[in-house]
Amino acid sequence: MKTLICGSLAYDTIMVFNDRFKHHILPEQIHILNVSFLVPDMRREYGGCAGNIAYSLKLLGGEPVIMATVGDDSGPYMQRLDHLGIGSAHVRLVGGSYTAQAFITTDLDDNQITAFHPGAMNHSHANSINDARDIGLGIVSPDGRDGMLNHARQFHAAGIPFIFDPGQGLPMFNGDELLDFLRLADWCTVNDYEAKLLSERTGLSLEALAREVKALIVTLGGNGSEIHAGGQKIVIPSVEPAAVVDPTGCGDAYRAGLLYGIAQGWAWEKTGRLASLMGTLKIAHRGGQNHKPTREDIAADFNRAFGEVL
Repeated sequence: MKTLICGSLAYDTIMVFNDRFKHHILPEQIHILNVSFLVPDMRREYGGCAGNIAYSLKLLGGEPVIMATVGDDSGPYMQRLDHLGIGSAHVRLVGGSYTAQAFITTDLDDNQITAFHPGAMNHSHANSINDARDIGLGIVSPDGRDGMLNHARQFHAAGIPFIFDPGQGLPMFNGDELLDFLRLADWCTVNDYEAKLLSERTGLSLEALAREVKALIVTLGGNGSEIHAGGQKIVIPSVEPAAVVDPTGCGDAYRAGLLYGIAQGWAWEKTGRLASLMGTLKIAHRGGQNHKPTREDIAADFNRAFGEVL
């Protein structure tokens, strides 16, 4: 089953400041802040929610198709997608723009200063779900505001079941808009902080929000996740990682597991366990797309963790 993944493609430039910001930022002078940090360690990663989700879904043997917008600097990313065999026919080049990118500086206390440039992502509304063919499942993940609104409505109108995954884009929408997303979507997935914000903005409890969709999935970091479906709460345990290296992209890997399980028609318990495992496999590697287990590796890890056949 082809899965259309609507969301961002981005470059993440990650820099390490080998000291602590607090030693260089004077609280009493914050009104005239002018600081510079020497960052001898720097790396550039392929990222963006759509790219990360598609990458992990491909590892599982799924058929991801990305719908996104990129800029003039997207050549290396497009070559990567082609090399990975990930569908990119619906990735639109927006001339005269940059691909979305984050510039992240981290200090020795793991504090971060991030600058994010949306670039071509602001034009995501130029893409239409109606242009994609033979799609059986979809997801609306963080993207340009108008693009997220349009794609949710288009998925619903086309009768294509989809996950609403607001992520860091959630603050862009008011309560009425968020409720509209839920009523259009089949499923919704958020982390624990986003769940609280969703509840606050809509004025509804988690239980009431869960009644708007077939399932509301809430991830809890190292404490696993919860799936609210059919009036029940299904508790999904976390899986002990080989190492805790970098949480970047763990949520996206989790969502890939959700999409794969839904496409297979699995029960929520099995789907949630696979999603949990995918997040764990990712956290042991830097960046959102550097974990490289085979489908056989994933199946073996799943069996070890849960005593089930994948």
